[in-house]
Amino acid sequence: MISSEKFSGYILQCVESQSSDLYILPTNKGYKIMLNSQIQLTTVDQVTKEEGNKLITYLKYRANMAVSEHRRPQVGAILWQVNKQAINLRLSSVGDFQGNESLVIRFIYPLGQLRGQQLVSQQWPQLEQIISRRGLVLFSGPMGSGKTTTMYQLAKNCCQSQIVMTIEDPVEIQEPNFIQLQVNERAQMDYEQLLKVGLRHRPDVFIIGEIRDTMTANMAVKAALSGHLVMATIHSRNTFGVINRMLQLEVDASYLEQVIQGVCYQRLLPTTDSQFAVLYDLLSESQLQMAFEKNNLGTMTTEWGRHLDQCSQENKITRTTANKYQWG
Repeated sequence: MISSEKFSGYILQCVESQSSDLYILPTNKGYKIMLNSQIQLTTVDQVTKEEGNKLITYLKYRANMAVSEHRRPQVGAILWQVNKQAINLRLSSVGDFQGNESLVIRFIYPLGQLRGQQLVSQQWPQLEQIISRRGLVLFSGPMGSGKTTTMYQLAKNCCQSQIVMTIEDPVEIQEPNFIQLQVNERAQMDYEQLLKVGLRHRPDVFIIGEIRDTMTANMAVKAALSGHLVMATIHSRNTFGVINRMLQLEVDASYLEQVIQGVCYQRLLPTTDSQFAVLYDLLSESQLQMAFEKNNLGTMTTEWGRHLDQCSQENKITRTTANKYQWG
C-alpha cells in the first residue's frame, strides 16, 4: 500500500511546482499519478490497481466522501498541512463504465503563496487603473490561467478600505478580509440568490466566481449599475469574444455599454527559464467601443500580438510559444 509519506511526497511536488491539480487515473495496468503544473501534465508515478484503490479510499475517507460508492460522482475537501502551511484540497471522484474509479484533487492555495510573474510589467498598473472606476470588469481565459488570483490580488491591493464580497462555486482562495459566500444548490443558494443577498449587505466590491447563465449576467450588470465595482469571470475564447458572450446571455447592449469598464483576457505562457508567466490582453476606455462592433467580435487586440513579438525578441518566450498563442 502507498504510505502516507509517499502521498505527502506527491503533495509536496504539487505545492513546490504550484500545480493546480493532482490526478489519480486508472490504466490497463493499474493507476497513474499525474500533476498539472500549468505548463504541462506530468506523470510522476505508476502504482498497482490495489495501491490506487486503497489510496482513493483513504482520501475519500479523509474528505468525508462515501467510500463504498465507486460509480456516482462525489466531491469532498481536505485541509492538508504542507511545511506548516494549510492547503485546501478539493476532491472529485467518479467511476467509469467498468467500475474503475478516478480521483482529481484541486489545490486551493492561500493568496500570499500564489506566485507568478507578468511578462509585461506595465500591464498591472493598467489593470489597477481599470478597477479604480466603479462598474463591471470582466476576466476571461482558460481554466487554470489565474483569473481568480488576478481578481483577488487586485481587490486586496486596491480595495483595502472597502468591503469586498465574493460569490464563488466553490471558494477557491481563502481571504479573511473578504466576505466570502459559496454557492450551495441544495440549500437554494445559487449565484442569483447570493447576489440578491449581497446587494442587501451593501459591499463596495463584488467578486463573482463565474458568469455562467442569463440570470447571473444580468444580476452582475444590475449590481454595477447600482454603483458597485463588480469583477467577474466569464468563458470566452478571446478578448473581444467576452462582449459577444455577454450579449449571448441576453444582457441589454445599452446597459452593458453603460457599466463595463474593462475586459481582461489572460493566459499563462511557458517562459524560456522553464517557468510560467501571465500575459494580459486589455480593453478599456475608447478600445471598449471596438468590442461592440460586429467585425471585431472573436479576435484579440493588436497589442496582444505586439506583446508576444516583443517578449519573443527579448527571449522571455520562444518564437514557437509566440506563434502558438497568437490567437489567445
